[in-house]
Amino acid sequence: MPSDLVIVYHRQPYEEVEENGQTVLRENKSPNGIVPTLKSFFGTAEHAAWIAWKLADDPANPDFEKVVEISDAHGTYSVSRLPLTHEQVSSFYHVSSKEAFWPILHSFKEKFNYDPVDWPTFREVNWAFAEAAAREAAQGARVWIHDYNLWLVPGYLRQLRSDVTISFFHHTPFPAADMFNVLPWRREIVKSLLECDIVGFHIPRYAANFVSVARSLFDVDVVKRETVAAELVSDGTALSERSAPTLLSFEGRQVAVSSASVGVAVDFIEERATDPQVQADAKEIRKGQGERRLILSVGRTDYTKGGVDQLESFERVLADNPDLRGKVKLMHVSVSANRNMSAYALTQTGIEETAGRINGRFGTLDWQPIALISRAIPFDDLIKYYLAADVAWITPLVDGMNLVCKEFVAARTDGDGVLVLSEFAGAAVELNSAVITNPFSHRSMDQAILQALEMPEKERRDRMKELRRVVGKYSVAAWGAEQERQFSAAIARKELADA
Repeated sequence: MPSDLVIVYHRQPYEEVEENGQTVLRENKSPNGIVPTLKSFFGTAEHAAWIAWKLADDPANPDFEKVVEISDAHGTYSVSRLPLTHEQVSSFYHVSSKEAFWPILHSFKEKFNYDPVDWPTFREVNWAFAEAAAREAAQGARVWIHDYNLWLVPGYLRQLRSDVTISFFHHTPFPAADMFNVLPWRREIVKSLLECDIVGFHIPRYAANFVSVARSLFDVDVVKRETVAAELVSDGTALSERSAPTLLSFEGRQVAVSSASVGVAVDFIEERATDPQVQADAKEIRKGQGERRLILSVGRTDYTKGGVDQLESFERVLADNPDLRGKVKLMHVSVSANRNMSAYALTQTGIEETAGRINGRFGTLDWQPIALISRAIPFDDLIKYYLAADVAWITPLVDGMNLVCKEFVAARTDGDGVLVLSEFAGAAVELNSAVITNPFSHRSMDQAILQALEMPEKERRDRMKELRRVVGKYSVAAWGAEQERQFSAAIARKELADA
């Protein structure tokens, strides 16, 4: 059945689990996160489809189910699963996307690795996604493509289906031209993105960077520029923009450039945070700390997250403030990524070695300054620690958005707690009532955590009140509503142009 909404995303919209020797497709337990949010769009369509890849030992195996029909809380929809070999996944995702694109998107030029990239395979996989989307889409359908590993899909899809409305959303930062143009495939990538009707980013800075890149490579005109909302402009954060381009003209077509940050499922998080059992468990955690202050840091093991830099800041603070020894504990959650990739393995090793050195240097028989956790924590357990922590310390070197800091704020239904946030996280544009810090500055990092630990209760509550207002306003539901508005406006522009 043709679909009037097609979502193209590398992940499947469910969990595959083994039960009694059989593979079962199970709905995601939590409505928090990008996959459940995208699925909520199915309610705006008569019939929807989802395009994803699935690992296959033999893509030609006739028993491989390329299309499955799913019925869950979001309705009935089709999932087109593209069978990719281990070699294709390694080339398309682990090499091209993670070793070449990821460092450039996050402005780590020194980690860019061009040599192993197999560009023909990247094209081949993107073409397969485009073909699947073209096959599923009804006449005039909305097609929503997600993230940088599918950069070429819009251009291919436009060749196959000129009738559809194409939107692309970046979940990463987008750097300025002098960084992005390190990529030797820059023209092909940007030309594909300019075939979209909408190109979306988290914040105006990334949108402005994209336009600067596009104009460095092609004859692109800015048709419309809009003033950024005053509450999203702060002199104390590095990523603020006072105005941003919102409509481009390219080869006789108009391309909208949107800025809308992904948020969190605030209602769901608040519901879990106010659950009596969750609150009782949080009190037990708090009780177990005694008089010690609890600092919580949560992130993935990635060189962009600045894990070692944060630990070294904590070491300096303990060295320079002997009175804090034994009175503060850092729970550092750094979830291991793919250890088969050397960059991530080195980062994990660095975190483990630094944490071990600090514990060895300052620890006593009854106090270890750092609890290092390298495995994923169930979301309900994480909420307990959000509630128990005195401070959330979120200091990536660069981050497209960062939802952990928003989860922490949403969970603090008690109105207390302090958020220390890197000014290079996209979320800092909205959450400028946090204690904003520069993770590249030792002085800024050290003073920020000390300020958080010493902050009077009234200031804590005043800041948290404003943070909770902003997180509630820019929720994941608000992000979804903005994407729907962008689709409606793009369809209206096309109808006007065709009239």
